[in-house]
Amino acid sequence: MASGAATGIGGLPILFLRRPSDLVLDALLGFTAGVMLAATAFSLLVPALDRGGVGEVVAGLAAGALVLGLLDAIVPHAHARFEEKRRLPAEQRGARERGTLLLAALTIHNLPEGMAVGIAFAAGGVELGAPLALAIGIQNIPEGFAAAAPLVGAGTSRRQAAGIAALTGAVEPPAAALSLLAFEQVGPLLPFGLAFAAGAMLYVVVDELIPESQGHGNERIATFALLGGFALMLALDNAFG
Repeated sequence: MASGAATGIGGLPILFLRRPSDLVLDALLGFTAGVMLAATAFSLLVPALDRGGVGEVVAGLAAGALVLGLLDAIVPHAHARFEEKRRLPAEQRGARERGTLLLAALTIHNLPEGMAVGIAFAAGGVELGAPLALAIGIQNIPEGFAAAAPLVGAGTSRRQAAGIAALTGAVEPPAAALSLLAFEQVGPLLPFGLAFAAGAMLYVVVDELIPESQGHGNERIATFALLGGFALMLALDNAFG
């Protein structure tokens, strides 16, 4: 619940701050991508390999990416700041459509994060689940702000933009709870489940976060921010043992 609520916390500053520059938003998204990459590697794939075979882990990784790819293709949505093929960015839509489509996009994005936390708790209890939940919460704060800010620039009210940011995190607690309950009952599938969550998160990083952070002329800043997020997660993972 705390990691999901962090998205709403990240959206709150938009109520009283000016819309940040593209450079700031790109740095925030790069940082988010770095944290997610490190969490995928250290908190999901390494424990999956410790508990299962390489073939099982690769199959789970592929399945997670495939499911997110299908959701991305089937569910109508739009991103806040960049245009996918055959889809206008949210800031070029009407106010109501903009909010609905952005909410759908960020729900797709946050679903694997909730799954990852639940499966991590099922696989390793607090020792494995708490560091991952902390990492997801840390990256959700800048992510919530980066999601809300472009909407304000496109004409959405500040209150509505902050509300959309909060709603996107609401999917994480139920996704975590359902994943925890499901995988607690089927222990042998935990390596596959961890890898599945990793594949879903990697899809989000590669398909959305990195392209969005690199598309506004601030590639070097975004890249260093990604490395900073990765290093922070590496340090946290080491601190938690």
